[in-house]
Amino acid sequence: MSPTSLSPPKAIIFDWDNTLIDSWQVIHEAMNATFDEFGLPHWSLIETEQKVAKSMRDSFPKMFGEDWERAGTIFHGHFKAIHIERLSPYPGAGEALAQLVDAGIYLGVVSNKTGAFLRAEAENLGWDHHFGQIIGAGDAPRDKPAMDPVVMALQDSGIARGQDVWFAGDAAIDLECAKNSGCIPILVRPNAPKAQEFSDCQPALHFQTVQMLSNFTKTM
Repeated sequence: MSPTSLSPPKAIIFDWDNTLIDSWQVIHEAMNATFDEFGLPHWSLIETEQKVAKSMRDSFPKMFGEDWERAGTIFHGHFKAIHIERLSPYPGAGEALAQLVDAGIYLGVVSNKTGAFLRAEAENLGWDHHFGQIIGAGDAPRDKPAMDPVVMALQDSGIARGQDVWFAGDAAIDLECAKNSGCIPILVRPNAPKAQEFSDCQPALHFQTVQMLSNFTKTM
């Protein structure tokens, strides 16, 4: 899809972790603390970045088998202890969200972070009022990349899933969710996509930052 063929978005659904905030180190520490409880080897930070994408209920059973719920409780305990004090929003992200709302664009969040943690972070940052809905893992019948959380994120907005909705995130699972939802896939991360990196779902646009995305919408 050519950028020139895109219509201005009526809604933008954002991923949260590592799209709006830098959370890899917190996730990494909580994962390794969980591995310690099971006598498993640590992941490097790069491994964490490569392997963490799906929600807990979609990923932990494969990692911990029948003990996955206990592993989840351990992870949540470590994560809850540090995630608020270590919140690290990307520079300019809050301002960009405010600009998009001022432009009349409906905003939502769809994340595979547990919903209660997600909403606590948004409230702590003072960003919760920017979003019509903040949907995390476990809030919908199925988690991202299924379309279910996108349907929830758009409820009561009056905007239907489709080409008027952009889904903006930093990872393949976000682009896949956009595809499954019939929305426009937008990649937001510092590095441009590599050749064949997203062979199943190419991003329609790439922006290095959320601020650059916001600026682009002003030119449409």
